[in-house]
Amino acid sequence: MEENTSVRVLCTKLLLPHKNEPGLQWLIGSPFFPPLTIISTVRCIHTLSHSDAPDLLKESEDLRALLLKGFDVTGAFVIGKSDSESKVREAIDAARRLRKLLSNGGGDLENKEMIGAYVDLNSKTDIRFFMSKSASSTSIEPVNSVVYEDKPEKFVWETGCLLRCEVPIRFPVYFPVNNPIDAEKIYWRATEAVAAKLKDPQVVYMVETIRKTSAEGPKPLILRGAELDFQTDVSNIKLLGKDAQGSDPKCIPCAHFCLKSKPDLQKFSAENADTIQVSVLLNNSEKSLKSIAPVAEYVPALEEARLLFVSFKLEVLCYAAKDIPVMYAVSKLIIPGLVDQLYSMKNLILPNLLTEHPQLRPYHFNPPGVLHPITVIYELNYGETEMKQVEIRKSLHLRLGLPFDRPLLRIANVLDLSTTNFGGRSDLIRKGSTFLKDVHIGIPSSGVSGGSMSLVQGSYEYYHYLQDGFNDSGWGCAYRSLQTIISWFRLQHYTSIDVPSHREIQQSLVEIGDKDPSFIGSREWIGAIELSFVLDKLLGVSCKVKDFRSGAEIPEKCRELALHFENQGTPIMIGGGVLAYTLLGVDYNEASGDCAFLILDPHYTGNDDLKKIVNGGWCGWKKAVDSKGKSFFLHDKFYNLLLPQRPNMV
Repeated sequence: MEENTSVRVLCTKLLLPHKNEPGLQWLIGSPFFPPLTIISTVRCIHTLSHSDAPDLLKESEDLRALLLKGFDVTGAFVIGKSDSESKVREAIDAARRLRKLLSNGGGDLENKEMIGAYVDLNSKTDIRFFMSKSASSTSIEPVNSVVYEDKPEKFVWETGCLLRCEVPIRFPVYFPVNNPIDAEKIYWRATEAVAAKLKDPQVVYMVETIRKTSAEGPKPLILRGAELDFQTDVSNIKLLGKDAQGSDPKCIPCAHFCLKSKPDLQKFSAENADTIQVSVLLNNSEKSLKSIAPVAEYVPALEEARLLFVSFKLEVLCYAAKDIPVMYAVSKLIIPGLVDQLYSMKNLILPNLLTEHPQLRPYHFNPPGVLHPITVIYELNYGETEMKQVEIRKSLHLRLGLPFDRPLLRIANVLDLSTTNFGGRSDLIRKGSTFLKDVHIGIPSSGVSGGSMSLVQGSYEYYHYLQDGFNDSGWGCAYRSLQTIISWFRLQHYTSIDVPSHREIQQSLVEIGDKDPSFIGSREWIGAIELSFVLDKLLGVSCKVKDFRSGAEIPEKCRELALHFENQGTPIMIGGGVLAYTLLGVDYNEASGDCAFLILDPHYTGNDDLKKIVNGGWCGWKKAVDSKGKSFFLHDKFYNLLLPQRPNMV
């Protein structure tokens, strides 16, 4: 083996066994990266019924829909207990066959290098890597040089970009009423015709940038189907310099449509990646060599027939090196991606073709710990909380090695590529107003000596009196605390609903029968019980409500509150008398009993000036009793706490 051969690993987190169970993972690479580069891993979840061997046909169907074009299977990772080398050799052979299925048999895959990896669960040794040079090789070679990339996101997105293409599909299917099985054959042929049309010489592809730093962005590029090259293998495409120019489509790289300069604070991620839009246009205006009169074709049905329409939208996302010519990015990535997704849609629609058509929609996600986006096709006839959808997401979480205690692949988690200004989404803007986020970050310390700090997990928005031009001073503090809590669930993607207004909160309480209709539009105060009802109705969130005879009892529950922030991580509402606050954390010294509470005060009436809010003490640490003996929690007042529970669901 050559001395300089080494494996480059970008995904150290995912190269770990799941629950110490034996298994198989597919290693994911890219033709645009150096050979033997591992970008991510996905777990093999389908095995043959008579053995533990992978069911490659089912695996290929799943991965064809899941993986973006521009990424491919580059090997296999075996988690086992004995006979490592023979297991790795078998796994590499399976990975090679899987890769061939995913490529639909195209390209020269026989001589591609493939990676094998192995970890022994008994000895708990480090992961060992191997290499197979070709399909004809009878042995695998150990790889001793392994490079773990320090900045994997930069490695992926500094040299690569995304291409996106959307195509609405709607075509008629005629079939004999007395022979409905013919509908499947007709639908199959119609699908084949659409797939062939994508390569038609008269089809036009328009390429343009999505994000512009100024009005003087690059002009759109028009590519005609007749100009595209469908034969050249991706690995044989000559890469261009980023500054390559010319009128020939072969000389225009993807970098031509990427931003030339970026902010210094730019975070490398899929959401901030350079994104190129590709649109499909059917060119029917070509000049004919001779004049031809319009012709209408009439084909009469020979027997009673039925007409149905099949409608859905293709939406593919692809990854490409910025140096690849745009022409090849379209012919080798976009078009194969559209064809694969078209067939995936067909397989999902076909079983119910003559009954209720599934409402299918592709979504793109970039879950934490995965360096690249993935694509999932969801059936919108099912609600996100229905068990069928939950089981689909559980299967995806298992395949991607994602935790099962939080939603990461719901529609609210979808990758946002819609921005026109560089820098990604702005989570602070909603309904024309700007809401401050995470105002507790960077505030002065609590003053508790030797304390252990437990804080809210994740982001929230700060809601307080007089926001949105609505005067709720003196009565709306609990409403504002509830809005802050709901914003936490929204920003953690447990829900996609908007944060409700005071009137919408009141409407919810009337709808469940807790209040009379006259409550809507009133200035009536609400407490922990009402907040729990609203969270249950709007979000399906359960809550614990704890009552205290006086504020003096609250410090005794510091340990319990700390456990809440560590295990649940949600904001807490504290109510007493006609006052309500939002609790974001506790600092507690278990030995001395000294404690402090991180309070976000909804009674603030000024503008959203972070410095003014922090310096004014509207967000800060409060001791139950300060050095002057003053109590923050009025001892003679009844108090209750609302502790929202984080849903344990995907």
